[in-house]
Amino acid sequence: MANPILEFTPPPRLLLGPGPSMVHSRVLRAMATPLLGHLDPTFLQLMDDVQQLLRNVFRTANRFTIAVSGTGSAGMEAALVNLIEPGDPVVVGVNGLFGARMAAIVERCGGKLFRVEAPWGKIIEPDNILKTLSQSGPMKIVALVHAETSTGVSQPLEEIGTLCRDHGCLLVVDTVTSLGGLPVEVDGWGIDACYSATQKCLSCPPGLAPLTLSERALTVIRNRKTPCQSWYLDLSLLADYWTEGKRAYHHTAPISMLYALREALRLVEEEGLAARFARHRLNSAALMAGLTALGLSPLARNGPRLPSLNCVTLPAHVQDAPVRASLLQEFGIEIGGGLGALQGKVWRIGLMGESSTRSNVLTLLSSLEKIFLRRGWIARAGIALEAASQLYLSQSQGTHTEAPAPTHA
Repeated sequence: MANPILEFTPPPRLLLGPGPSMVHSRVLRAMATPLLGHLDPTFLQLMDDVQQLLRNVFRTANRFTIAVSGTGSAGMEAALVNLIEPGDPVVVGVNGLFGARMAAIVERCGGKLFRVEAPWGKIIEPDNILKTLSQSGPMKIVALVHAETSTGVSQPLEEIGTLCRDHGCLLVVDTVTSLGGLPVEVDGWGIDACYSATQKCLSCPPGLAPLTLSERALTVIRNRKTPCQSWYLDLSLLADYWTEGKRAYHHTAPISMLYALREALRLVEEEGLAARFARHRLNSAALMAGLTALGLSPLARNGPRLPSLNCVTLPAHVQDAPVRASLLQEFGIEIGGGLGALQGKVWRIGLMGESSTRSNVLTLLSSLEKIFLRRGWIARAGIALEAASQLYLSQSQGTHTEAPAPTHA
């Protein structure tokens, strides 16, 4: 007789990778709330709550603000397949893996792709976007990644939003690793379609993709000449389910996930966006101080870096996989390795949402010190902890009012 399959009990983990992040106990409890029908009036009220809370964190008044049933990649696909028809000219900024993924979706939609590229670790310069808009004829869309998870680069957007308005095209932005961890100003920056994911700075389990559309974007969708290539992600159909007063059946919503997202967004609101952003900046600066003491350096040295995802280059003597394996097996800590051309060359350390705490920063640095000391990569213990603690001390004494922001190259 085969052995029975036992109840699953995951080992304790400190999640400091590129996602998912740690989840507050209140969010986990919300997921255990008894189910309602997805057309139950009480559940529909919860959907209204989620929409308003998402508007607050997206910093938008957009009527169409929803949570797509699917992970962040579903949000990416929903934004692009609804706006792009065959032959539509689309500019995509590619400076990492997720910009390349956007470009691939454009091609699958039959769009005419114009890639504006930058080396991994650099931003897409607004002047290069302007050059393409000026020289390549009318464009329908410019698509960019605000927080490139593969490199830790933070893309400036305000100037590009103005360029898009001036040239009559839509701006589509990926905020998967930024929403809830650093400012995202959908209305202020002129963003027309903005999507994210629940499992990063919002600290909710993966499974939903917050998405907001401007009236300009909605007009484009309503005036399509061809049907959207995806039935499940057709936003003109989803709009009827999420619109108050209509609530037409489209698909069975992930009820427990929406319970969880509502509670995660309530936690964001209770903390306040300004305080939340400051917390992410401070803990990122302390982590980088400690990692610098260990001989690691940021991949994005001369440009804007993410406080939510810290991508650091490894010295030649530091072995990537063995250290990450030791962190996981000995200390129960997960960090991420590099993707694509950066595999084996960088670590991606997430301090997102519930994961962004002083305790977690010091725990990780202490564990790395032990591994580095054992392998002879540092001369003494304490150097990383001292560097991070000094930064925290300077903050508490008022001599360091904000985590240092790298100057634009």
